[in-house]
Amino acid sequence: MTATFEEKLQKYASLIVNVGLNVQPDQEVVVRIPIEAAPLARQLAIEAYQAHAKYVHLFYQDEQITLIRFQHAPRDSFDFFPTWYADALTGLAEEGAGFISVYATDPDLLKGQDPELISTAQKVAAQHTRRYAELLSKDYAPWTVVSAAVPAWANKVFAHLPEDERVSALWDTIFEICRVNEPDPVGAWRLHTEELARRSAYMNEKQYVALKFTAPGTDLTVGLPEHHLWTGGYGKTPDGVRFTANIPTEEIFTLPHKDRVDGVVRATLPLNLRGNLIENFWFRFEQGKVVEVHAEKGEELLRKLLETDEGAVRLGEVALVPQSSPIAKTGLLFFNTLYDENASCHLALGRAYRTSLQNGEDMTTEAFAAAGGNDSLIHVDFMMGSSDMDIDGVLPDGSTEPIFRQGEWAFEVS
Repeated sequence: MTATFEEKLQKYASLIVNVGLNVQPDQEVVVRIPIEAAPLARQLAIEAYQAHAKYVHLFYQDEQITLIRFQHAPRDSFDFFPTWYADALTGLAEEGAGFISVYATDPDLLKGQDPELISTAQKVAAQHTRRYAELLSKDYAPWTVVSAAVPAWANKVFAHLPEDERVSALWDTIFEICRVNEPDPVGAWRLHTEELARRSAYMNEKQYVALKFTAPGTDLTVGLPEHHLWTGGYGKTPDGVRFTANIPTEEIFTLPHKDRVDGVVRATLPLNLRGNLIENFWFRFEQGKVVEVHAEKGEELLRKLLETDEGAVRLGEVALVPQSSPIAKTGLLFFNTLYDENASCHLALGRAYRTSLQNGEDMTTEAFAAAGGNDSLIHVDFMMGSSDMDIDGVLPDGSTEPIFRQGEWAFEVS
């Protein structure tokens, strides 16, 4: 018997609460979600309380209000940010609350808006929420990022379908990619995350000094710091509670050495940056720093991003994703970083996760930087993998071993 939409939504919410966040008894839960996804918000609250959460804090988000601000607010008001909101997030994270962020945006929301104002708003928000972002980067509090089918996003992904079919088509795709259609979605996810953990363990044992990426338009060497840690599938809070930061997730990732990235990398998918699409872009790195950037569309906004702070021109993440991932197999461009990054190997400009370096959570900012870790207000992923990509691991003696061949893993794990 085919499951109804309501039954699938319940399974999806259960997956988010029990695998994504792994809610613990007496824990507070924060849900940030588009207002169009209210049915999912309600189901998340049900699942959280059934997992014995103490309280569910709900923050509805309305993108049209964001757009209205850019259209009508005073031009000199964009350096304002509501401190109560930043204080609330930080305080809840310090108390160990769990955070569910439902990322479902209109890829064209801020198309045509002033790039300077967009850059200012983003930078001010990042400055005010820096402490909160640092706590999550250290896995101090559990967090998970998921998506929901909302009309503006569905209209972009499924523009070829009749309008009244687009949202349901996107929901069907989300359910399939997130293994909601499996008889036991929670069990299926636990098996999947264990496989990613085994691949991470393999790479941690190797401790390559660098990775070499080769593909059309890409010839890049990414140095890796000593004692770097690959992570995949799940993270752990300081008291050992597992959580899955992204649903879906198909990646394993670590941090590059901020001063040892050299060569050229070409993006293979557009980047949705603050409601604008950046298309056909590439970077050239020297000694870890972006020294040249070009984009066919959105170059000014991309340059503004790189001007955010000193760390914005360096890398904070390198992630490996095979082309056989469920997201890549759909053949769809999602215009949504959560989904597109799990269809492709990717890099991130900006802040590195402290958990990607041994004892990184306990290091001072200076010690983390000295070890090769990057710090920044931003963390922006861009996709650069393809079925033509080869990746080699560089050993301390300079010899190399295959990691990827033609976009697929070149080693097996058991």
